[in-house]
Amino acid sequence: MSNATQSALRGSPGDQPGNPRSAFGGIDKSAVRPTAERLDFRTIEESPEFRALRRRLKWFVFPATAFFLIWYIGYVAVAAYAREFMARPLIGEINVGLVLGVAQFITTVGLTMLYLRFARRHIDPKVDELRQDAGDLQR
Repeated sequence: MSNATQSALRGSPGDQPGNPRSAFGGIDKSAVRPTAERLDFRTIEESPEFRALRRRLKWFVFPATAFFLIWYIGYVAVAAYAREFMARPLIGEINVGLVLGVAQFITTVGLTMLYLRFARRHIDPKVDELRQDAGDLQR
């Protein structure tokens, strides 16, 4: 009997005493905010504030995605078709391909940080405002 079969027969680790069940990373909270009443999402979706919020989000997400895809596909294309250029040494054993490859990771982290900052400053406050207004409309 394989280890996978044996562990399946024993049950999950949460079923065993002394091992409390928890979500990924030990996070037991849900991201869903509890509300006393059900919100009318159709009304929220049709509101001008929600449409403005979606438009603002699109103005960030689409150009950022296009930039990253062009940058990534460009890197792959240059690596595939311009091998001499990518193999050109810059400092010792460090070549152009290595520098551009590391720049891919740096760009990913930078773009993620930029999005988080944008969302924290522009999107999240508007979402909270919409959620509050929707709760007020229900009462």
